[in-house]
Amino acid sequence: MAKKRHYLLLAVVVILFTFFLYSIGVVILGLALFPGAYFLYQLWIYTVHLSAGLRILYFCFGFVAGYFFSGVMLMLLVSLVRVIFRLKLKEGEFGVGSLEIFKWVFVNAFFMVVKVVFLDLILMTPYCALFYRLMGAKIGRNVLINSKNVGDLSLLEIGDNSAIGGNATIIAHSFEKGGLKLKKVKIGKNVIIGLNSVILPGAGIGDNAVIAAGAVVPKNTQVASNTTFLGAHTTDIS
Repeated sequence: MAKKRHYLLLAVVVILFTFFLYSIGVVILGLALFPGAYFLYQLWIYTVHLSAGLRILYFCFGFVAGYFFSGVMLMLLVSLVRVIFRLKLKEGEFGVGSLEIFKWVFVNAFFMVVKVVFLDLILMTPYCALFYRLMGAKIGRNVLINSKNVGDLSLLEIGDNSAIGGNATIIAHSFEKGGLKLKKVKIGKNVIIGLNSVILPGAGIGDNAVIAAGAVVPKNTQVASNTTFLGAHTTDIS
């Protein structure tokens, strides 16, 4: 009976938490859309004296500019929410219904919004690395990121002059029998993470290492410096 009550209480908490997430999402998306919408409104007013064709052309340009304004605002707002609610993840094992799982869902849910809406347009630019930093990642100088498949950013470290290839997946979490497990991923300096490779929780990659395209670095695997990791074995490149 006590177990049944526990599950019922957990279900209620999950429902309320989901409603809370949606409510925060409405506020964030609404505020993010405001600059773009206001810009379009002003543009439409100030072009009233122009011909219909020219006015529509200006509106099309304004729509694209407004989209970028709103995208930048969305990134800033999501980063601010992370700070306000102190959503910095910590390493460890956490059971179902624990506070850390709710924090993990919270921060990754709002990262997902940016990922779907805007992140594709800033990959391979300094703005992507900046956004990842704002979400808690420790990223060095001159880091090139060409993947939005990166989760648990406050548990990620990337050294100077490293490159993350297209569609590479880097996560610091796993769900196992005991619940959620979180462990840092550390990537050294001058590292190349190849196209479509997968880096799993607890992995450590030494300086000047290369992770081959499509390779999977298993949990807690340590890739030595100056080596190429091919998935099944490593090759010394020093």
